[in-house]
Amino acid sequence: MARKYFGTDGIRGETNRSPMTAAMAMRVGMAAGAHFRRGDHKHRVVIGKDTRLSGYMLENALVAGFTSVGMDVVLVGPMPTPAVALLTRSMRADLGVMISASHNPYADNGLKLFGPDGYKLSDADELAIEALIDGEVPLAAAADIGRAKRIEDARGRYIHFAKATFPEDLRLDGLRVVVDCANGAAYQVAPSALWELGAEVVAIGVEPNGKNINDHVGSTAPATLQETVVASGAAIGIALDGDADRLIVVDEGGRVIDGDQLMAVIAGGWARRGRLNGGGLVATVMSNLGLERHLKAQGIGLVRTKVGDRYVLETMRSRGHNVGGEQSGHIILSDYATTGDGLVAALQVLAEMVRADAPASEVLHRFDPVPQILKNVRFSGGKPLEAASVIDVIAAAEADLAGRGRLVIRPSGTEPVIRVMAEGDDRGEVEAVVDRICAAVQAAV
Repeated sequence: MARKYFGTDGIRGETNRSPMTAAMAMRVGMAAGAHFRRGDHKHRVVIGKDTRLSGYMLENALVAGFTSVGMDVVLVGPMPTPAVALLTRSMRADLGVMISASHNPYADNGLKLFGPDGYKLSDADELAIEALIDGEVPLAAAADIGRAKRIEDARGRYIHFAKATFPEDLRLDGLRVVVDCANGAAYQVAPSALWELGAEVVAIGVEPNGKNINDHVGSTAPATLQETVVASGAAIGIALDGDADRLIVVDEGGRVIDGDQLMAVIAGGWARRGRLNGGGLVATVMSNLGLERHLKAQGIGLVRTKVGDRYVLETMRSRGHNVGGEQSGHIILSDYATTGDGLVAALQVLAEMVRADAPASEVLHRFDPVPQILKNVRFSGGKPLEAASVIDVIAAAEADLAGRGRLVIRPSGTEPVIRVMAEGDDRGEVEAVVDRICAAVQAAV
């Protein structure tokens, strides 16, 4: 059954337009609270947020919704998404909510929900909550209305956790690190954790004002980080996104290193130390063919899933893998976390650099990616991928690339666009294939 409100990563949209309104947030609180009220214990939800202006509005609406159905609320303020997942588990909460639209501009916002185990909700749970959003939710009796409490040590708890994932026998002394926090959720915790581990920290994107999250900073806009790394003579640059579940790295020369390279670095290091479970890693259909070839040469397998870190994690759990992620920088290390964690992944990358005692440009570039072209075609309605003309063009393109490349065409889970990606050894051929398919989709819409 198709979901009405939930996309590939929670509920997301432009603030004050459906579905991302205060009224909807309150309904989500009521519905999710009712769904997770199980047993006779006092129920609890942890709510965190990034630094968007609309976070105040949505936070208060969620509190109203949850308390109205008898749930106590713990507010932790601006915190990374993985910190909310961690605190949900460690505080024995029944539910966790992160208010964030991740790497989107400040005008957007979203709600990411976690179950009591710290994992993102299953499709079944999301469908059940959607049914309650549109239905009648029983309210608590006056004496059973929930309470809200803000805790002040949440940042310290997460910093302690993150530092504990870094090998005890290593230090970052003398390593100059630029960290770009995207003016987002990690603007306090990430620089602190790196400094406490001994790094010389240059922090940018740490002055949030409610409207500058992801604005020319962060993992989706690395130009400022590149300039700062080169200008400051830093050994490495680390870029997080607005809710800090994504990581992109810049080497000492200012060259961007994406999630595919970082997964290769971590998986290779863990494999050498006998830590890599499942014989390989899990990535999505968007990961570069070069990654697959590189891993195969080392005897490391690659399992592909559809796009979305929740699907990567589901496959990791079902197949026993402990490393997975996406080219965009969502990296899941299940030995430590139940979701992508940009800071924890960065610490593993830094550990590999320290062990190798070599520059980032040598340690972190593990393979040459094959040419990969991705274009988006916006549409306003209908199902263009089901048009006979589009199906025929796609079939012809797959035949052209057979044995020399890959083709991935999919609708976005968060916006009305068709994403067309092709990769192969011949850039000209790849570009021609993508252009033909985009033209066919445009004609169909």
